[in-house]
Formats: sequence, structure tokens, C-alpha cells
Amino acid sequence: MMAPALLVLLMNNYLPMIGSLIAFKQIEYTSTSFIRSFLESKWVGWENFNYLFSTTDAWTITRNTLAYNAVFIVLNLVIGVTLALLFNAMRNRRLAKLHQTAMFLPYFLSMVVISYLVYAFLNPDIGIFNKIVLPALGIEPIDWYTESKWWPFILPIINTWKGIGYYAVIFLAAIIGIDNEYYEAATIDGASRWRQIFSITLPLIRPVIIILTFLQIGRIFYSDFGLFFQVTRNSGILYDTTLVIDTYVYQGFIVSGDIGMSSAAGLYQAVVGFVLVLLSNLVIRRISRDDALF
Repeated sequence: MMAPALLVLLMNNYLPMIGSLIAFKQIEYTSTSFIRSFLESKWVGWENFNYLFSTTDAWTITRNTLAYNAVFIVLNLVIGVTLALLFNAMRNRRLAKLHQTAMFLPYFLSMVVISYLVYAFLNPDIGIFNKIVLPALGIEPIDWYTESKWWPFILPIINTWKGIGYYAVIFLAAIIGIDNEYYEAATIDGASRWRQIFSITLPLIRPVIIILTFLQIGRIFYSDFGLFFQVTRNSGILYDTTLVIDTYVYQGFIVSGDIGMSSAAGLYQAVVGFVLVLLSNLVIRRISRDDALF
């Protein structure tokens, strides 16, 4: 019974890993067949990886990628759990479902669409903020796409708004699955609502929290390309705070067309993510062995 699933896993997840070898080769299109070109291309060792670390932008893109993703993980965890608790506390279930649906909707929107929504707010000339909000507060208009200091706050807000519905629904499903007898016993013992949250709800949904956190840590060296490229409109003046590994590699690939360099960046991101998951799991095992994934 496991054979079909294992076959799909092998073909979909493991065979493509052979493409990681591209990171160690200089692809030269010697024929119309990519496979033949791949086999005939020469090995260059670690030369493709030097591209990521030999420029002055290496520190900037690494710092931005890690810092933004760390903030995203914290916000998704804290706000996601908070919203799930609030949804679970709503007495009117129909109204709760309406709120959940409304919050989940942005998750399905393309970043292209979201970039235009953001531009409608931040347009220097006709944007809602510069035309309505800031004048009402007595603040001078801001040229959002030329001042990089605002984007470390703007990007986390947009990312959280788009994806928080997904995390809230998962946490809510975990909360709903908790046996109601725990809460009844706690109520009889005189436990307050806050006490029930910290002593029953959060400990029982801890495995779900850990799994979702692990999944995000595994991609901490990746970034949402649409968020950092489309939403910022690829404004060069913002690169100090918006340039991440994915957009940097994309721009390098567009300029040089070097598929080996792009593959090296992808392999680097995957290996670092895998190592971080292993280290995170090791820490969890030291704290609570039962909550570790392996």
C-alpha cells in the first residue's frame, strides 16, 4: 500500500535533487538537449558559490533575509495563536466563521495584486496615506519608495496581513480538537479564563506550534520573492533594507544568465535550512523530548 506513495515521493522529491549537481558545473549549451549539455559541461567545484560571498552585498542580503524571516516567524506565531484564541472564544459561531473566511482571503491573493493594493496606499502623489491619512494627522507627505527606513516596518505588516489567516486557522483547528472536559474540570476548580489558556490550551497545542515553527525555520534562508520584488517595485534606492537572497540571485541571473550560480544559491539555501531544522530539533529535544520531531 505504501508503494505508490513512495514512488511519487521518489519521483517528485528525490530525483530532482540530481539537479543540485548543476551548482558545481559551468553549464554550456553544447547541444539542443539540456541533459546532454549538463553531462558535457565541465566541473568547476565551488566557483559558483563564490558569487554569493565575493561581493559587498553578501552581508546585506544575508542580514536582510535572516532578520525579516525571524520577524515573520515571531509575528505569525504570536498573532496567529492570539487570533485563534479570540476566534475560539466567540459565542456566535456564524460570525466567527465569517471573520475566519475574511481573514483567510488575503492568503490566496497573488503578490502582484497585493503590490498594486500597497501602491494605492503608498503612491507618493495620489496614495491614500499621502492624500488622506497623513494630512489629517498634520504630517508631511512621505515618498515611500525612496526612503528605505520605513520598509522594515511595512514589509512585516504586509506579510502578516497576507498569511496570518492561514496560521490562525491551523491553530484554531488544534484548539477545537482539545477535549472540553479539561476546561470543565478547570472551571470547577475555579481557574480563570487566562489560567485555562496558559495551563491547558497553549500546552496542548504546543506540538502544532513547534511543527509550524520548524517549517518556517527550514525556509528562513528563503524569502517571498513577490513580497520583496513586486511590493517594493524593485526600487534600487531601497536595496539596503529590501534586498534579499532571492531577489539578488534573480537580478544576477537576469544580468549574467548563469544557471550554475542560481543553482548554487538554491543549494546553499536548502542546506542551511536543513541544518537549522536539525539544530532547532536538537534544542527542543533538550528542553522537551516528547515535543521533538525526531
